[in-house]
Amino acid sequence: MSYVTKELVLGAKSFKGTIEGRQFDSTTVFCQTKLDESQGTAKGFAGASYVWGGADNFEKIRHLPFPFEAELTMETVTSGNKQRQICIAFKPLQMPKEQKAA
Repeated sequence: MSYVTKELVLGAKSFKGTIEGRQFDSTTVFCQTKLDESQGTAKGFAGASYVWGGADNFEKIRHLPFPFEAELTMETVTSGNKQRQICIAFKPLQMPKEQKAA
């Protein structure tokens, strides 16, 4: 099941290559995430990372001024042991002034 959320995107990175014979091709986006304050031992925000497809996705947003707001479509997946959230769609909500339509 997927859901849509609005996030403040703090940064992004991509990697495409081979490490120890294993192929990698991904873009990771880092979003502002509220820390769990329920125990009284944390306060504020941190950056949570989410995988967003292949390394080519980075090229779609590298020109944007960071941080920026975006609409992310997220999906929860599991390996059978661990559960994680991945980004399956990404839509920036603000564009640089020079790219806005006249």
